[in-house]
Amino acid sequence: MKTFLTRSILGIFFGAFLSVAFTFLFIYTSGAETLDAQIFVKNTLGSIFSGWFFTVSPLYFENEKLSLAQQTASHFITVAILYFIVTFGLQWIPFSLRNALLVLLLFVVVYTIIWLSFYLYFRKQAEKLNAELAE
Repeated sequence: MKTFLTRSILGIFFGAFLSVAFTFLFIYTSGAETLDAQIFVKNTLGSIFSGWFFTVSPLYFENEKLSLAQQTASHFITVAILYFIVTFGLQWIPFSLRNALLVLLLFVVVYTIIWLSFYLYFRKQAEKLNAELAE
């Protein structure tokens, strides 16, 4: 429970930080002098929620009762569903069949790259630990 709360707080703060950073970037690059408060609040809440679920959902990988395939499938499904609800629900990307398929393709590619990177990193760490234990 402590890990869940710690990650929740970190994710919420990270999502809020990204929202403010992207807002500053938008203002700086577009020269906008005013912002629509309703849109700002909507996007900030979406970023906060995204930050939260992207930091809490990896807890699947700490559940040793599940196989790696079950952990990965559970994580992928959870993150994909929540990401698509936020992305299309808040209209960060306008919904159309073409956009949905492109976003799904991009999501799968990015997810796969990140998953493989973590897998290879932790496999390498396990090999190092095993080599040190063998000495």
